[in-house]
Amino acid sequence: MPPRPVVQAGQTLRVWQRKALMEYLRGKREDFLTVATPGAGKTTFALRIALELFGDGTIDNLTVVTPTEHLKKQWADAAARVGIDLDPGFRNADVHAASDFHGTVVTYAQVGVAPAVHKRRTITRKTLVVLDEIHHAGDSKSWGDGVKAAFEPAVRRLMLTGTPFRSDDNPIPFVQYERGADGMARSRSDTTYGYAEALADGVVRPVIFLAYSGETRWRTSAGDELAARLGEPMTQDLIAQAWRTALDPTGDWMAQVLRAADARLQVLRTGGMPDAGGLVIASDQTAARAYAKVLGEITGEKAVVVLSDDQGSSGRIATFAASNERWMVAVRMVSEGVDIPRLAVGVYATSASTPLFFAQAIGRFVRARGTNETATVFVPSVPHLLELAAEMEAQRNHVLGAPKTKEGFEDDLMERAQREEKAGDDLLKRFEALSATAELDQVIFDGATFGLPAQTGTPEEEEYLGLPGLLTADQVSALLSKRQAEQVAAEKRRAPAAATIAPEAPKTAGERRIVLRRQLNTLVAAHHHRTNLPHGKIHAELRRLCGGPPSAQATIEQLEERIATIQTM
Repeated sequence: MPPRPVVQAGQTLRVWQRKALMEYLRGKREDFLTVATPGAGKTTFALRIALELFGDGTIDNLTVVTPTEHLKKQWADAAARVGIDLDPGFRNADVHAASDFHGTVVTYAQVGVAPAVHKRRTITRKTLVVLDEIHHAGDSKSWGDGVKAAFEPAVRRLMLTGTPFRSDDNPIPFVQYERGADGMARSRSDTTYGYAEALADGVVRPVIFLAYSGETRWRTSAGDELAARLGEPMTQDLIAQAWRTALDPTGDWMAQVLRAADARLQVLRTGGMPDAGGLVIASDQTAARAYAKVLGEITGEKAVVVLSDDQGSSGRIATFAASNERWMVAVRMVSEGVDIPRLAVGVYATSASTPLFFAQAIGRFVRARGTNETATVFVPSVPHLLELAAEMEAQRNHVLGAPKTKEGFEDDLMERAQREEKAGDDLLKRFEALSATAELDQVIFDGATFGLPAQTGTPEEEEYLGLPGLLTADQVSALLSKRQAEQVAAEKRRAPAAATIAPEAPKTAGERRIVLRRQLNTLVAAHHHRTNLPHGKIHAELRRLCGGPPSAQATIEQLEERIATIQTM
């Protein structure tokens, strides 16, 4: 056995980590669930607990369980930096771990295949098991049963997650559930550190969402040609088809959004984040390779493509993380847990829409390094995605027995595609994308919406793409409010001239929503200046009083009610 690891001088903890550590050491519970936003430092927290337990003799072995192979090496490297030697190369066939390690790192899949191997190792030594992103233990019955069988004999079990909720009813092993007044059983954490708290502490970056709508046109399997504007109120089927058309790699929508994203990345790289990187999250391998080709044509540089079933994927991620390359395109490998702190621009070019996947994806961009770094994520103007973006700070728990609704298109099929990374041919056969053009629809930040629609390549769009990359959250809100006010003023100046040319045509429902949303944002901005309340809190109060979703998805009637309400506040 190697020497017992101990806490070394200079190993400092963040405030939330110190509080959670004290809670852990005081309670001495066998099971402890830590919910902390991506980028908060869950790995550091877990390794500090391991050092404390090694030091007082509670344990003499550490087993870490991760969702992916790539994360095994990442955990082993982090442990080595604090004096804990973990074997990331352990195989089930080895049965016994090498004696010169303090423990091992394995995947949930390894445990699910051979739980008896891991149970034997757990029994023979006093073991702390760290279950990283514990919600993955509910991915399949065999995984959950395997984890429970293998690690029930452990002295201690520490569970970590940044996204404790799931889209199914599979109970998560070792997680405690409490039944609420509504009769639903919800997961209970022992310590929680949310995105809002981390943002206030400067632990994570503010995330600015740029939502792009646009006109889409496609042909159905029956030969009918349909057209719709992405982001307008439609049936779920029409939203799905318009969304799918926008993501078509051969259409103009993706090319225009990727061009805008690269322009944003260049602003960040020249404005204080010289190594800032971008990530495109694609639905499948075929789309990923096509997006990479488009990026190459736009930037003149080859984009890194990461597909989890390709050999060397982990190496490419590590190389990209340490390099100055601009763009990576990935399907699943970079959706959770992988630490690339320089990622600052994202393009959400996938059809996956569950809250779990969205939170995991956005978590890749929030890790703070220097002071006042911001992140920007480009998303399709799809109601469900806009709601997730607006409610990014909300804390969710895993609920057993809650009714499940599918907001995205073909969520079940796409979740399988995310796991298997196949091309999704069944989806492609159902329709033919004909054309799609992009338009900046709105900016979402801190639960509030800003800006008026702007065509790509126009000065109005460039105003938002050119936001400084080094800003505090308060500065972001102030600057977005200023830009919006300038847009409204410019439109008012143009309005009289336009009126002398031709009378205003009757507005469509879509145009009415845009006008009402603009009016609501203006009133919110005025209320902010009177009260100094953040825009997000004002919008949240209006939602509490009037009901309904965030303003990005609100109906005409809901927007009118909120306008009437804020005029009385």
